Amino acid sequence: MNSLLAAFFALLAPLWMACAVAAGVPAAGSPAPEFSLPDQAGRTLRLADFRGKWVVLYFYPKDDTPGCTEEACTFRDDQAALTLLGAQVIGVSLDDSASHAAFAKKYSLPFPLLADTDAKVAASYGAVTNLVVAKFARRYTFLIDPQGRIAKAYLNVDTSRHSAEIIADLKRLTKP
Repeated sequence: MNSLLAAFFALLAPLWMACAVAAGVPAAGSPAPEFSLPDQAGRTLRLADFRGKWVVLYFYPKDDTPGCTEEACTFRDDQAALTLLGAQVIGVSLDDSASHAAFAKKYSLPFPLLADTDAKVAASYGAVTNLVVAKFARRYTFLIDPQGRIAKAYLNVDTSRHSAEIIADLKRLTKP
């Protein structure tokens, strides 16, 4: 009987984890949580600064790691297409501004990387994982419309094609 219960819970675990992970994530159509954070140059940026533009707010675990580098570089490579669609890319992790500055310089990243060192902004977007020995941002992205509302949340990101996915969604959402 114990092995049957273990198998049952093993089948339910992914569903339970998906629900637990999505807890606290702002729903499409809801106002995007405000933020005020320093970027890699030490300038404080707020969500309100980007009102009237689409915002691609992406959370990532750690500067200069393979998946995070791939994601950032695809956003960099697609910067022209995103700009033509009226979108501003903004990266957020729990790393500090100095780490962001080195990461941005190393990979010529043309967009702000915000330092959420106390994880309050990541938590407001449901994008923080707190392990016993470490805390980091989940790889979540939020597409925020020009009025400051969540247009779409991406909770299962493939770093190699994520930027292209956002460009396709922006084209669909901005179609007259």
